[in-house]
Amino acid sequence: MNKTTRAPAEEADLRSRLDHLTLSRKEGFARFADAPRRIRPELLSRQQLKKLCEDALAEFNRARRKWHANLGPLDTWQMQALHEDLWDIFDSNDQDGDKVKGGIALDAFPGLGKTTAVLAFARKLHRRIIKEEGKYTDDGHERWPVCRVGLTSNTGMRDFNRAILEYFSHPGRHRGTTAEFGYRALDSVLSAETKLLIVDDLHFLKWRNKSGIEVSNHFKYIANEFPVTLLMVGVGLENRGLFSEGASYEDAVLAQTGRRTTRLGMEPFDIKTEQGRRGWRDTLLAIEERVILANKYPGMIADDLSDYLFARSTGHIGSLMTLVNRGCQRAVRTGAERLDTKLLDQVKNDAASERARQEYHDALAAGRLVSQPGQNRKKAS
Repeated sequence: MNKTTRAPAEEADLRSRLDHLTLSRKEGFARFADAPRRIRPELLSRQQLKKLCEDALAEFNRARRKWHANLGPLDTWQMQALHEDLWDIFDSNDQDGDKVKGGIALDAFPGLGKTTAVLAFARKLHRRIIKEEGKYTDDGHERWPVCRVGLTSNTGMRDFNRAILEYFSHPGRHRGTTAEFGYRALDSVLSAETKLLIVDDLHFLKWRNKSGIEVSNHFKYIANEFPVTLLMVGVGLENRGLFSEGASYEDAVLAQTGRRTTRLGMEPFDIKTEQGRRGWRDTLLAIEERVILANKYPGMIADDLSDYLFARSTGHIGSLMTLVNRGCQRAVRTGAERLDTKLLDQVKNDAASERARQEYHDALAAGRLVSQPGQNRKKAS
């Protein structure tokens, strides 16, 4: 049986095998956006753990492994600030079709939770629009408020359009010219009444080569023709010339994209100010509240590990969550059932954080840096 004459049962089987976990397809994004809140395991004491039979303990620990591996996203001040800016821009783009919608570029270093924050916003947006306007358009098409596309280093305009078609599972995504893929992508966005187009990993694009200029031109085409807000996410976008103007044609092409784009950023935690220290402590308190360990006690993370965790994570939320997640896995597996410096010293973290660890440790130990707000330092002393 060739590809064009599949039986209905085979087609149903193919649909059932769609990858529901990936966010590069609408099915995966729907599963992410519509997923109910994860069920939190009960916090059991040491005595309660000992009373569990072998199978019950294994099941409980399996639930904790999954829980600790998915502690976030945390509603940090960085995420709150970013979401307020995103709502401002997105809602202001609710203009008539003849007006070009302003784009967004989230430009920040790795490990600051860019993708996590953007997906959290996209989830809220998806739910808001579906609640207000329904799951189907007036023409009877499925409504997909959000489309997400990831880039690679050799992404050209045809590949970019094809990625949009893959997201929507368009039947014409396998064959066609660049122009045909573009028209199909526009048709998909219009039919689904998509409002937000997320382009992730934009830093993979080589801006100064042919593909980079092509895709940059295509971004302008999207801004002109697609009724969407374009949200680009990447690292070092300003250094790559997205927002700067120059004398050459290539510079001018990229600068025009920058003229239509609002640059947003995300910052690591900063403990040089009292406000920054309060933000750091609030995050540690939120993590401490979520951790499910039998020997957990008030202040285990927010007080006793404040300096240690800042030195190990260098204030980057991604590194912090990785360290806590791995620490909790070890604490459950070894029976320690608590987090402390002795256990966490055995846990490896990302290379960037480990390189900068000693410098922060020395500054905190010498008092040149302080991680806890003044009120909490007084209580600790």
